[in-house]
Amino acid sequence: MQKDVVLEKKKQSRSPITWVPTAYFAMGLPFVVLNMVTVLMFEGLGVDKTLITFWTSLILLPYTLKPLWSPFLELFKTKKFWVVLTQMVSGVTFGLVAFSLGLPNFFTIAIALLAVIGFSGATHDIACDGVYMSELDEGQQAAYIGWQGAFYNIAKIVATGGLVFCAGKLIKHFVAGGQSEFTANQYAWTIIIATLGAIMVLLSLYHSLMLPGSAPRRCVTSVRQTAIESWDMLADFFRKKHIVYYIFFIILYRFAEGFVMKIVPLFLKASRAEGGLGLDVDTIGLFYGTYGAAAFVGGSILAGYFIKAIGLRRALFILCCAFNIPFVIYTIFSITQPTNEWLICSGIVFEYFGYGFGFVGLTLYMMQQVAPGKSQMAHYAFASGIMNLGVMLPGMMSGWLCEQLGVWFDKPGGYEPFFIFVLFATIPSFLITYFAPFKETNNQ
Repeated sequence: MQKDVVLEKKKQSRSPITWVPTAYFAMGLPFVVLNMVTVLMFEGLGVDKTLITFWTSLILLPYTLKPLWSPFLELFKTKKFWVVLTQMVSGVTFGLVAFSLGLPNFFTIAIALLAVIGFSGATHDIACDGVYMSELDEGQQAAYIGWQGAFYNIAKIVATGGLVFCAGKLIKHFVAGGQSEFTANQYAWTIIIATLGAIMVLLSLYHSLMLPGSAPRRCVTSVRQTAIESWDMLADFFRKKHIVYYIFFIILYRFAEGFVMKIVPLFLKASRAEGGLGLDVDTIGLFYGTYGAAAFVGGSILAGYFIKAIGLRRALFILCCAFNIPFVIYTIFSITQPTNEWLICSGIVFEYFGYGFGFVGLTLYMMQQVAPGKSQMAHYAFASGIMNLGVMLPGMMSGWLCEQLGVWFDKPGGYEPFFIFVLFATIPSFLITYFAPFKETNNQ
């Protein structure tokens, strides 16, 4: 008994720097892989882009629905238990995805397994945030919030930059060794996804030792009581003043991005005869996943100071413009098909910087205008779920729409008319942002 008390005190004295960065790195990795990396993987394996965009969007549905089951996690075990378990489940399942790529019907099996990772990753998000909020006091939360955001974005750079870059190098290696393009992709992505699985398993083992888990579970009497409380919080959310406007604002702010997100990697990789830019996978990883992701972080940081200087009310429309206008870069690229790779890289960096700069506006609006009330944390989670849904739905349609526009306008690949369509898709975002309602807060 005394030994357990000493061990628990030792855990409590452990610095948050030993687990906050790694926990949020583990949070970001599965989401980014599901959202972005799988698009390039399946494209290299010859899957039709309509199927790619639809299914790689749909498997993200748990990130929209996670507020519905988050209260029930507190009925069973501890938050640490769920963090460690979901990391292990994601790691093992990534290993199964790697194995499935060698099977004849690999796409169906891989998508089913990736859907499991989607559910596991969404559950991990809930539990990880729970550990952060329950184990750290307000001062520590403020001190380590920068580490939290930084390592979530480092996961994005590692996944869409490092892993994609390595996949591209491996593909070239196997092709040079006499393998067909398909077999080279199959071997390369099997190695990359298996490596990813190993990383998640190692993180799970690490956090089983380093993650604090002393906070008691919330006192609830039954599953029924939890369901009633959850329903009341949801009902309160939909009783908010301006809630209909808020929902449309949250959905439409990122409406154009939802179409762009899945198509851009395919456009960058597609051959010039197909209307693309013909970049190698490793080059896409370097430009899109490394320089672009770094620009996103820089834009996000700068936006925070910008909003602080002039207030959210005055800044919001400017942020919306910064978020949506840079999509014109891909329209220009689809028309001109530039060959200079550093010009292409500069365009990607510009778009990602605007993305990071403008995204902060939506996040802060949800925090300050939509979420406030007696259930602020839950209502912010509901708003985030709606935001993910607003990106997921156009993402599901994007591949089909791109192909149809290509047929209608007789453009190979359909990228040029698709990106022109995206510019029109930004108009609802501008309109609804311009008229967005504001309550009085300390930061206007």
